[in-house]
Amino acid sequence: MSSFLTHFRFAQPGWLLLLIPAVLLIILRRGRGAEAVVTFPNLGVLVSLGRQTRHLAWNVGFPLALVSLFLAIFAMARPVWRNEYQNRTASGIDIMIAFDVSLSMDIDDFVDRGSRVKRIDVAKEVVDNFISRRTDDRVGLVAFAGRPVSVSPITLDHQWLRQGLNRLELNTDRVNGTVKDQGTAIGSALAASATRLDNREAKSKIIVLITDGASNSGKISPIEAAEHSKTLGIKIYTVAIGTKEGRVSGNIQRFPRQEFDLPTLKRIADLTGGEHYWAENTAALRNTFQTIDSLEKTETKTVTVIEDEELFAWFAGLSLLAALAAAGVAVLNPSPTS
Repeated sequence: MSSFLTHFRFAQPGWLLLLIPAVLLIILRRGRGAEAVVTFPNLGVLVSLGRQTRHLAWNVGFPLALVSLFLAIFAMARPVWRNEYQNRTASGIDIMIAFDVSLSMDIDDFVDRGSRVKRIDVAKEVVDNFISRRTDDRVGLVAFAGRPVSVSPITLDHQWLRQGLNRLELNTDRVNGTVKDQGTAIGSALAASATRLDNREAKSKIIVLITDGASNSGKISPIEAAEHSKTLGIKIYTVAIGTKEGRVSGNIQRFPRQEFDLPTLKRIADLTGGEHYWAENTAALRNTFQTIDSLEKTETKTVTVIEDEELFAWFAGLSLLAALAAAGVAVLNPSPTS
């Protein structure tokens, strides 16, 4: 029933006002006509015959005539079966996320809901939320430590992409991580991300770099990679995460203090027309990605396509059949003459 109400409608419902006089006609016809003043007892058989023909015309012919009238009114109101389609087009943005999985991402100097959490865990959660909001954009993921590793090509299959993000691991003594090489190769990560964005037709192409350290590995410097990205029309947003006091927990002592290189990260963003952010806590990191989300808007256009299947012929045809049936009853059962 709900499907019927969704699709069936009248294109010109104003004609349905004619139903009002039609209903009044029914009310008026329900009254009996005036009884004969003079009766002829000797004509009882003819009187009985007259009543039978009048009853048949009333019980069959008149309802058929009303059905014909109602169907004709419905036909004039143009009944249609309507299907609506949403034609949605989007001028999407191609996004590559360069995600730092070096050992220093194991530092637990972030606080979430009252508990200390590791940088990588907070970053994965925030990036996952960011991807979920970019429904019309193609997004890819590169993880990097001493070298970059492709986790996902640029894709609209965000569920598969988010599964790859969730599987990111650090190469610690406890876990054989996503990237085996130690270090932080920011330049190589940017170059790898730019390569995946090159020669793609998109309204905008951006790289979101997430790191908590300074570049100390790779064959290309971060500034060289940024200049190359600029020539390709790629914008880079750099996000530094972690506190100045953060230290690597456990027995990992290779990086006793966080080595932020904020000037270089800011220079990368400035060269390419992007923005630089430093998130020292969970709230700041979430706000950072909300800001990036608002700065890089995808243009969407939704057009509603309406297809109406005309049902006029069916109603008009049924009205004609009902009228012919009513006329047939009248012809086959004429009123008796005196």
